Amino acid sequence: MELTRLIVKGGVISPGELKEIVAMSMEQGLESISFGSRQDIIFPKGFKAIDKEKMGKHHFVFPNEKSGNNIVSSYVSTDIFRNSSWLTGNKFLYVLEQFKEQPKLKVNITDPNQELVPLFTGHINFIASHHEDYWYVYIRLPKWDKMEVYPVLIYSWNIAEVYYAIENILKEEPDSAEMIFQLVNDELDTNNRTIDKPLNVPFYPFPYYEGMNRLGIDQYWLGLYWRNNLYDLDFLKEMCDLCFECKIGKICITPWKSFVVKGIPKERKLDWEKFLGKRGINVRHSLLELNWHLPVAEEWALNLKTFLVRTLDQFDISTYGLTFGLSEYNRDGHYFTSIVIEKNDTPKELESIKIRATYNVLYAKNFDPNSKEYIVHTQDVDKLELPNILIELSKKYFNELGTSVAEESATTVKKEVKKQDVHQCPECLTLYNSEFGDVVQGIPKEVLFKDLPEDYCCSLCESPKINFIDLATIN
Repeated sequence: MELTRLIVKGGVISPGELKEIVAMSMEQGLESISFGSRQDIIFPKGFKAIDKEKMGKHHFVFPNEKSGNNIVSSYVSTDIFRNSSWLTGNKFLYVLEQFKEQPKLKVNITDPNQELVPLFTGHINFIASHHEDYWYVYIRLPKWDKMEVYPVLIYSWNIAEVYYAIENILKEEPDSAEMIFQLVNDELDTNNRTIDKPLNVPFYPFPYYEGMNRLGIDQYWLGLYWRNNLYDLDFLKEMCDLCFECKIGKICITPWKSFVVKGIPKERKLDWEKFLGKRGINVRHSLLELNWHLPVAEEWALNLKTFLVRTLDQFDISTYGLTFGLSEYNRDGHYFTSIVIEKNDTPKELESIKIRATYNVLYAKNFDPNSKEYIVHTQDVDKLELPNILIELSKKYFNELGTSVAEESATTVKKEVKKQDVHQCPECLTLYNSEFGDVVQGIPKEVLFKDLPEDYCCSLCESPKINFIDLATIN
C-alpha cells in the first residue's frame, strides 16, 4: 500500500518540528499518524500534497514519488542502552548534520554494541569500530546479491562525503566494494584507517524499551508504544508542549514503531506520569507485544499479530530477547528479527475461492537478527499451527542462549536456507515438503519427492507430479 512518508533524518526530530507536523496533519482532518520501520513518519492514505512554502524544510515523499530514503541511526540507543564508549549522542548528531542532501540509497549509521536498531538493512551501512571515530562500511547496492565490506575504516567526519561519492559513481555500476574503494579513492582525499580485525557483533537479548526509566542520577527516559501504531495527534501536540517546558530538545523514533523521549528532569517525572495517566496511556505492554515488525496499514498483519500475542499469552510463554516480523513472501528481503513469519501469495486464479492463507516460518542463525542468515523452519502451514511453532522456537532459543557469539563477515551476510526436499506445484503453488509428507493423500513424513508414485498429483488442483518444480534448483 502506497502511503506518504516524512523523512526524519536518523530518527531524530525536535519537539518543534513534530508539533509542526502534527499541525499540518490536523489541518487535513487527520486524527493520528504512524511510524515506519526506517524511523520515519507515515501518514494515512489520502494525505494531500503540501505546497513547498508550507512544507518548509520537511522532506515528504508522496505515493507517486520514488525518491527519498531515510537515514537510520542508533542515536535513540545512546545513553539508555549498552553502547561504544566513544560514540556519544552529540557525535551522532554531528555525523547526521553532514548529510545536507537527501540520500538516494538507504543509509544505516549504527553502534554494533546496541540491539535496538538494525546494522545491515541499508545499502550503505556505517558501523562503529573499536577505534575512536572510525567506522566499518558494509555495502550491498540494490542489484548486488551479497554484502561486502569496504577495505578500510572511514573517519567520522568523512562519512557523508564518502557516501555522496558512492552515490555519484553508481552510474559506473560498481560490482564490488573493492571497485567502489578505488573509484572513491580517485575522487577524495580521506583520513582512512587500516582494518586490523574483523567486525565483531556481540549478541545480547533484545532490550525492553518502554515505560519510564532512570537515566543517570537526575534524569529519566520514556519509551512509548501504541499497539495499533496510530499515534493520537492531540496527545502528541500536548506532549511536545511538555517537552518545551522541560527543555527537552530531541524525540527519537525507533524502528519498532515507537518513540523515546530522553532527558526528563527528575523533578518533572511526576508531571509526565500524571500526563500519561490522565490520558490513560499504557506504558507497560508485555514483551510479547513490543518486539514486532509489521508492514504499516496492513490489516492482515495486525490481526495475525493480535492472534499470536493472545495465544502465546494464554500459554504464559516467555519471549524475552526474541523479536518477530510479519511480511509478504519475499526471499530477497532483508529482515531484522529473530523469527520471521511470511505470508504466502494466493494464486490469482484461486483468489475467488477464498482459500485460507498459508505461512512460512524462518529464524535467524543463533536467533541473532544481525547475523543476516535465515533458516527455513516450516513451510506452508496454517495460521492455527503458528503458535505451537513459535513456542517450539522460543524453547530452542532459550536452550541455545549463550552458546555462541555472532561474528559478522562478508561471507556470512547472505540469507541461508536449510536444504530441503521441497517441490512446488506451478499451477496453484502448493508445496510438497518431504519433512511433512502429504497427510491428505496418506504420504508419511520423510518420503522424498522422487520416491512418490508416478501417479502422484497435487492435493489441491490435481496437477501431475511431472509438473512440480524442484525449489532447490532455483533458490
